[in-house]
Amino acid sequence: MRNETVHNDITVVGGGLAGVCAAVAAARLGKKVALVQNRPVLGGNSSSEVRVWVCGATAHGTNRYARETGIMGEMFVENQYRNPDGNPYLWDLVVLETVLAEPNITLYLNTDVHEVDAEGAEEERQIRSVTGWMMGSERRIRFESPVFLDCTGDGLVGFLAGAKHRIGREARHEYGEAWAPEAADGITLGSTLLFYTKDAGHPVKFIPPSFAKDISKTPIPLNRVIRSGDSGCHYWWIEWGGELDTVHDNERIRDELWAVIYGIWDYIKNSGQWEADNLTLEWIGSIPGKREYRRFIGDYVLTQNDILAQEPFEDRIAFGGWSIDLHPPQGMYAEESGSKHLHADGNYHIPFRSLYSVNVSNLLFAGRNISATHVAFGTTRVMATCAVIGEAAGTAAALCADRGVTPRELSHGHTPLLLQTLLRQDASVLGLKNEDAGDLARRAKISASSFLSGLAAESPDEAYALERDIAMLLPADPGIAGSIEWLLDASQPTELTVEVWSTGRPENYVPAVLEHQTTVAVPKGSKQWLPVLLDWTPAEAQNAFIIVRSNPDIHLYLSHTPLTGLLAFERGHGHGVSKDLEDHDDSQPVVEWSMKRLVRKVFCFRTDYQTNAYRPEQIADGFKRPYGGPHLWLSEPMTVDNAPWLTLEWENEQTVREIHLIFNDDVNEDLINLHHHRTPFEILPELVKNYRVESQDAAGNWRTLIAESGNRRRKRVHRLEAAVQAKALRLTVEETNGSKHAEVIEIRVYK
Repeated sequence: MRNETVHNDITVVGGGLAGVCAAVAAARLGKKVALVQNRPVLGGNSSSEVRVWVCGATAHGTNRYARETGIMGEMFVENQYRNPDGNPYLWDLVVLETVLAEPNITLYLNTDVHEVDAEGAEEERQIRSVTGWMMGSERRIRFESPVFLDCTGDGLVGFLAGAKHRIGREARHEYGEAWAPEAADGITLGSTLLFYTKDAGHPVKFIPPSFAKDISKTPIPLNRVIRSGDSGCHYWWIEWGGELDTVHDNERIRDELWAVIYGIWDYIKNSGQWEADNLTLEWIGSIPGKREYRRFIGDYVLTQNDILAQEPFEDRIAFGGWSIDLHPPQGMYAEESGSKHLHADGNYHIPFRSLYSVNVSNLLFAGRNISATHVAFGTTRVMATCAVIGEAAGTAAALCADRGVTPRELSHGHTPLLLQTLLRQDASVLGLKNEDAGDLARRAKISASSFLSGLAAESPDEAYALERDIAMLLPADPGIAGSIEWLLDASQPTELTVEVWSTGRPENYVPAVLEHQTTVAVPKGSKQWLPVLLDWTPAEAQNAFIIVRSNPDIHLYLSHTPLTGLLAFERGHGHGVSKDLEDHDDSQPVVEWSMKRLVRKVFCFRTDYQTNAYRPEQIADGFKRPYGGPHLWLSEPMTVDNAPWLTLEWENEQTVREIHLIFNDDVNEDLINLHHHRTPFEILPELVKNYRVESQDAAGNWRTLIAESGNRRRKRVHRLEAAVQAKALRLTVEETNGSKHAEVIEIRVYK
């Protein structure tokens, strides 16, 4: 046996997506990081060992403009390009290479941390080191650092350090949560094993093992959906162990899940109810995907009420959007639905105070073990949300190590620094504005070759029967009013009712307050443009949710050419999942108004007024994702002979060494690592493909600093070999990956 001691600025224990993003975030801020993982692969429940879809704030397309940015966003976009078929082993590589790209990270795979050296009284403890055993290498490694992150999911490091925590469900009276039980108990969400099937092209027999369960003698066939063509996450409901201890009873839970999987497959193959002769089992998991165990107590405990109120915490460091998704304690044997869902009206916020221990001074945590009640955990637990929490925790850890402060001291004295650092790194935060004094772009005069000023979608690609209410989301400018024309057919003279609603909150995309309503006469005719007055001028720039009420005598038209900032909705299609499997309340606005069937489509319309939503100044307005408007520069349509450009100009020459560019990667597009659905493209069309950056000196001479081709990433950071003196900078977009417009979200410039 070899005994080793390693010293780092930060030790991250747990190599799931929360731990990966925490380690990468800290490393990119210059800190030496040990990333310790007890499995041979990274990715946790998303890895090829477990194979759970990486879900997050998009909630499978329920929420709008909700896909994560930052490190998690990079992995989503990279996987879309590299791995369009959703191969779980290629996803492993995407995660691994994200870590290996950071020279400041030392990765320790197969290293199980089970010893913690902590000191101090119960109310004020401090971790000195953690020790792990590297399986297969007979190395006992002691990790020392001033800051530790528990990203283990089960929370073993914090538990061994004496961190305060909860297991199970809080009583309703503790936090006033409607979905909490009357009395506290130890019930958790259960664990799951998944399986893959494939068509072998010839008959394949299946002889069940002796331990396979006869599921015909269980409630499963009556209460769960079984189909021969399903596999993988379609069987998320194969869940058990919520009434047991999901850690200490892990082996028992795995055996029960195995017995049920083989029983289900026996039922599919041998019951005669399906055409499954050529199907075979390709893969069965052996490591239960755990949903819940310890939840640490931080300076703040996130609750159901915070989620539903979308509480805009002053220290918000990440957002989520998955529904509060709770499952029955009996799991797959329950007679009730496999899950019940409660949605907020849009994305909600997570405070930094829920990411560090209330009594272990140098411990942060990220993932499903953060400081949240059981009910709130029902939404924060999904992996993309865990990942963005991880990026925030890793960023905070780096600042703690850099300044020699505890997480609580960082929270009390340096929250603005944390938030601005997250914004600079393009992390997933909502409603925060760039206030970085070092960003020279904030002081520049910004101009462009053109910008889109007219809102329209005039090319009809598909007729749409107005059999249900529909809606369009448009940017609305203060002081600007006018008419919107709809392209439609009317089978007979009739009327059309149109309403204008505000959305209530900048992060929401649902009707909240009726601002204007009108009904106009419609003559009989086909492909006629019908003008409707929009009599609403908001006090500040925001979105307008325009509803067109159903009329069976009318057909509208859909254009298949999307335009950033515009969304189309239809009412009443809901979540589209069998009610015997999931229980959603369809009256919730984000479920009631669905865009799932209309992604990348808009209803044909045109306006007679101009918009300021796409002006070039938007690249320095401080926001880097949609929030009460699109917040980006959108050029007029590009031509072969005219490449659009943006210019930043200063009164005096500036010393420039670093340029940050953020291009539009359409965060409304729902991307999943194992491909819950396929997109028709591998690179998001809105992303800029070829571009160059030039500088102008005081004499008016231009020189090329950067020339890039084949770009497929959202954020590009260009560090110049030597600083330049620039009176102006110009970004020229030579080609996109499919969009007709140049689309730029933000430019930052640093000395």
